[in-house]
Amino acid sequence: MASGTLYTYPENFRAYKVLIAAQYAGSNVKVAPGFVFGETNKTEAFLKKFPLGKVPAFETSDGHYLTENNAIAYYVANAQLRGQSDLERAQVLQWLGFADSEILPASCAWVFPCIGILQFNKQTTERAKEDVKAALGTLNKHLLTRTFLVGERISLADICVACTLLHLYQYVLDPAFRKPYQNVNRWFNTIINQSQVKAVIGEFKLCEKMAEFDPKKFAEFQAATKQQQPGTAKKEKKQKGQGEGQQQPKEKEKQEERGTRPRRGDGRGGSGRRAEPKAKDPLEALPKGTFNMDDFKRFYSNEDESKSIPYFWEKFDPEHYSIWLGEYKYNDELQKVFMSCNLISGMYQRLDKMRKNAFASMCLFGSDNDSSISGIWVWRGQDLAFDLSPDWQVDYESYQWTKLDPTKEETKELVKQYLSWTGTDKQGRKFNQGKIFK
Repeated sequence: MASGTLYTYPENFRAYKVLIAAQYAGSNVKVAPGFVFGETNKTEAFLKKFPLGKVPAFETSDGHYLTENNAIAYYVANAQLRGQSDLERAQVLQWLGFADSEILPASCAWVFPCIGILQFNKQTTERAKEDVKAALGTLNKHLLTRTFLVGERISLADICVACTLLHLYQYVLDPAFRKPYQNVNRWFNTIINQSQVKAVIGEFKLCEKMAEFDPKKFAEFQAATKQQQPGTAKKEKKQKGQGEGQQQPKEKEKQEERGTRPRRGDGRGGSGRRAEPKAKDPLEALPKGTFNMDDFKRFYSNEDESKSIPYFWEKFDPEHYSIWLGEYKYNDELQKVFMSCNLISGMYQRLDKMRKNAFASMCLFGSDNDSSISGIWVWRGQDLAFDLSPDWQVDYESYQWTKLDPTKEETKELVKQYLSWTGTDKQGRKFNQGKIFK
């Protein structure tokens, strides 16, 4: 019988897997008292045991250390939960992988904006809904002739898949959405009403009304977790109160739950936040040319536009670099100015690995409930850069991208407008705020 201490924060669905498995197996698992995420897991003592600082984390009673929620759940489980044969054990692992790769990314992409910890992106949410339908469809077909996912009794497969579905059933799977998946609904209700499960998660209430993005809730979360990002002195001190970073909340600190991003542009799930190996920038493989991007960024940051814009055209290499206009497709859905600015900030964060070989000035025109987003982008190469990496494709489909001819006077006027933060959009809305990607 396994025994030890589980480090986690309250209501962590990943930790639920471990605690439910322990209930079934009779394992002696206690939750570490006084654990504070963001503090306890950053202490020297904790990091000595668990170098990645992730939770759930498990310390066995004989002094061994485990991370990754599925591995911990497997350790504290018994033979019945793990599978009675080699085939069943493989099937259990198959469903654990299904939960993490097919359900979790889509769940996070859809639910997190609804509970206020991610900015809303219409295209990402709609894609997530389709992914949820596909996952539920697979489960529904599998459960047509089965009571449980593997074998004739509850296994880790049922526990882990059900825990991964908790947020969906709690917040967004209203009666109409879940109606086509009666086999899944029957199975899910069976699992959550087991005494061993209820001992961990308590009484569970199914969603009655699909949750939607609440800008007020998002703003409150952002205000509570905001963290000042470094910016250029020039842009932060822009005249007339129109500078970057003014009249909007600061960028929020990433939380442990935000370590999971939407699939096809947001697909990673796991136990807490993980330091990623540095990925190569696909733009680095393209010919370098003569345009020194870093040199221009420094010049632009330290000089007035009357000097930096002519400097851009003096140094620009049209053979190896291209200029693009990006125009947001859903301006009619934009509401508060700070929310619109957060769309730009979120996009910049997700495109962080492009910074070395790209530059942009994105602008918001108009005011609350009557605004638009558009911007000028410059990057190495002649093709649309976002096609080069799945990590860059979360936001770009929400924009109309037009490649500009650097020899035309209208292109030079657009570059001047967006780099100097002046003028109006196509509908006559006046410039409001801008943000630089560099």
